[in-house]
Amino acid sequence: MAQAYTPGLKVTNRTTHRTKRLLPISGEVLVKKGDHVNARDVVAETFMPGDVNPLNMSNLLSMPPADVHECMLKKEGDRIKAGEPLARTKGIFGMFRTEYKSKVEGTLETVSNVTGQVIIRGAAQPVQVKAYLTGEVVEVIPKEGVVIESEVTFIQGIFGIGGETFGPIRMACKSHDQELTAELITPDMKDAVIVGGARVTDEAIEKAVKVGAAAVIAGGMDDQDLRDFLGYDLGVAITGSEQVGLTVVITEGFGDIHMAERTFKLLASREGSDASVNGATQIRAGVMRPEIVIPLSEEDLKSETEAHFEPGQLKLGRPVRVIRDPYFGLIGEVSDLPSEQHVLGSGSKARVLEVKFDSGETALIPRANVELIEG
Repeated sequence: MAQAYTPGLKVTNRTTHRTKRLLPISGEVLVKKGDHVNARDVVAETFMPGDVNPLNMSNLLSMPPADVHECMLKKEGDRIKAGEPLARTKGIFGMFRTEYKSKVEGTLETVSNVTGQVIIRGAAQPVQVKAYLTGEVVEVIPKEGVVIESEVTFIQGIFGIGGETFGPIRMACKSHDQELTAELITPDMKDAVIVGGARVTDEAIEKAVKVGAAAVIAGGMDDQDLRDFLGYDLGVAITGSEQVGLTVVITEGFGDIHMAERTFKLLASREGSDASVNGATQIRAGVMRPEIVIPLSEEDLKSETEAHFEPGQLKLGRPVRVIRDPYFGLIGEVSDLPSEQHVLGSGSKARVLEVKFDSGETALIPRANVELIEG
């Protein structure tokens, strides 16, 4: 029988994970190949050019542009402090001079004799790239960044907001179908990655921000709660740049949906371990999924086994999630892969698979209506 493949989210207790950490412009790489780095370590840094502050000095001093240069008290390349005299006219017989004091701090970049414009460049802004993943540097890209590799527990979500963050896993719910409410968020969860079960409420996220949590992971979230939390409707472009005080990752979808029991148990088994979380999501070209990455300790490596399925391959026993009605959100296992096409309710024909749910019920579902839970 020919092999069948379908897209899916990855949820695995052990996998080899690589991440590329790059600077936005050329800079300095601070580590070398073979080094062991922690998630919070700075592995590369550079300086972004400061803000440009243009000044029409010709107008400010009421003189022709060609005369501006000889009135400058600073030359190109000189540092300037806020409040320091920058230019001064000669006046009449040394009197009635007009002086301009800089309102900003920076470096005098250019003085134009054509326009009379002066440009002050603000202080360079330092940019540091952290490792994000605790592991080994396996490749150094000169002046750009590094590639880091590690054995990890890896979980992808459906949707997220907020950027990269770090913290120990803390279980707030006792079961995968328990709602994550504000009462379950406690002050001792500061800097932690809080794991819920089913839907997380807007009040719970607000409480998590208040106690200083690093991230919240839950099965589902109401779209109105998301709107209330952000204060605006989220577009369909990439997320991850939101400045909301913490990162949120939803593992199953929008609505009152509980977390997959397998995912919940996997996170619970890592409670207390440091995790790296990224809420960045992109659903269009160049798909990007939010993720929870938990590096494995030496003890974990001895007890865990690698994923044994080929990525994307449909096989008997593989866990799948249904992503269309009438079984939307349900999780089961592939129990049969019929080779022939079946006639659907719409009258069209499609390749299907049989899914056995936890309840024992089975259903024939179009292969396009499921996604794999990789691992």
